[in-house]
Amino acid sequence: MSSFADIVLPAVARLNLRGRLAHARATTLLVAVGLLATTLAVVVALGPARAPMLGGFIRIDATSRLFLVVVNAIFLGIAGYVWNRVSAAPALHVRATRFVTLTLAFLAAANTVLVGNHLLLLWVALEATTLAAAPLIVRPGVRASQQASWRYLLFSSVGLGLVLLGFGCLARGMEADGHVPTFFIDRLPEVASGHANIWTKLGLSFVLLGLGTKLGLAPMYSWLPEAYDEAPPAVTALLAAVQFNCALVVLFRIVHVYRPQNGSVIAGVLLAMGLASMGVSTLNLIATRNLKRLIAYASINHAGVIAIGLGVGKSAAYGLLLYVVSNAFIKAILFLTAGQIKAHYRTKDTRQIAGLLKHLPYSGVFLMVGTFALLGFPPFGSFLGELLVLSALVSSNQMLVFAAFCVLVTMSFVATGRTIFPMIWGHRKEAQAWPRQTFVSVLPKIVFLFVLLALGLYIPPVINGLMREVASSLGGA
Repeated sequence: MSSFADIVLPAVARLNLRGRLAHARATTLLVAVGLLATTLAVVVALGPARAPMLGGFIRIDATSRLFLVVVNAIFLGIAGYVWNRVSAAPALHVRATRFVTLTLAFLAAANTVLVGNHLLLLWVALEATTLAAAPLIVRPGVRASQQASWRYLLFSSVGLGLVLLGFGCLARGMEADGHVPTFFIDRLPEVASGHANIWTKLGLSFVLLGLGTKLGLAPMYSWLPEAYDEAPPAVTALLAAVQFNCALVVLFRIVHVYRPQNGSVIAGVLLAMGLASMGVSTLNLIATRNLKRLIAYASINHAGVIAIGLGVGKSAAYGLLLYVVSNAFIKAILFLTAGQIKAHYRTKDTRQIAGLLKHLPYSGVFLMVGTFALLGFPPFGSFLGELLVLSALVSSNQMLVFAAFCVLVTMSFVATGRTIFPMIWGHRKEAQAWPRQTFVSVLPKIVFLFVLLALGLYIPPVINGLMREVASSLGGA
C-alpha cells in the first residue's frame, strides 16, 4: 500500500495546514512530505509489480515504479529549493501557506496519475494537476502572469477535452469490434486487439493531439513558453519536470495498448508532431533573448525528440526512456538556476547577463553543466538516448526524418550555445557585488546533477531493469 500512501500523504498534510503552527512551518512540512513520498516511492520501486487494488483503480507496474521515483525525487528537490528561498526571504512567508497547499494537492494528483489503472481516473487526476498549478503561475501584481495562467488553463482544458473526446471514440471502436467498452488499463489489451477501425483511429488521433497539447507539442504549444516564463522558478520546474512526466505516462499507457494494431496511426501522428515541434522551437531558439523562454523552447525541442522516439518505438524505446528521465532532471536544474540568476541580475535578458562563473560560481556551473546535458554532450544520459533514437530512425528506414532531425538538432545546438555560453564566460561591463550563495541553497541541484551524471555513467541495476521493462511495454526490441 506504499503507492496509495504517496497519494494520501500529501492530501493529509494539506489538511494539517489549518493549524497556526503549520502555517508558520509550511515549507518545512513541504520538505517533510517530499522526503516521505520519495522514500515510499523508492520502497515501491524496489518491490515487485502488484495486482490491481482498490477495486482495480490502482495498479503498480514497471512504469509506475520508475516514474514514482523520478517525480517524487524531483519534487523533493524543488521543495528544498522553496524552503531555502522562504528561509532567506522572510517576506515570502505571507504566501508560503497558499503555495504549499496547492503544491501538495498537485503532488497528490500527480502520484494518482502514475499509479492509476483507469483512463478516466488518469484524466481526472491530470486535470487536477492543472487546476492546482494554474493559480501557482500567478505572481501578485504582475498582470502578464495572470494572462499566462489563463492561457495555460485554456490550452490544458482544450487538450484534455480532446483526450476525453478521444476516449469516447475509442469506446465506440470497442463496441464496433463487438466488445464491451472498458477503460481499465490492464483489461484494455483484450478489447483493443481487434482490427483497426475508423473510430479507433479517430480516437487515437484526438488522444495524441490532446496529450501533445499538454506536453507542449506543436501545433498547440504556444502556452508553454509564456507559462514557463511568467511562473515562479519552482512552479516552472513543477510544470516542466513533474507534470510533463505525468502527461507522458498517460501517453505511454495509450501507446502500450494500441500500438500492436494501430502502429501506423501512432507513428504518423507522433512523428509529425515531433518534427513540427523541433522546427518551431529551433526557430524561436534563434530569435529569443529571454533566458527562461530559451529553456522553455529547448523543452519543446526535447518534447519533439521524445515524440519522435516514441513514434519509432522498437530499438528507440530504451534510449527514449533514458532521454526522458535525464531530461526531467536537466529541466529542474536549469529552471531553478534561471530563477536564481534572474533574482541576482534583475533581468531575464541574456544580453545583460555575463560572467556567471565569476559572480555566481554555483549558478554558473549549474547553467554550464545543465546546458551541456541539454545539448546532448557525453557523458550525460541525454547523449546516449539521442544516439539510440537516431540509430532507430536509420534501422527503421526513416531517412527523411533522420535528416530533418539532424539538421534541427544542429541548428538548436548552435542557437542555444551562442546565447548561453557568453553568459557563463563573458565579462560584465559593470562591476557589482553579489550576495554569496550558500551550499545549502544549491544542495537540491547538486543532487540532481549527481543523478544526471549517474544516468550517463552508471545506472543502478534496479533502475536499469525498470527502464528495460517500460521500454519493452512501449514496443522496445
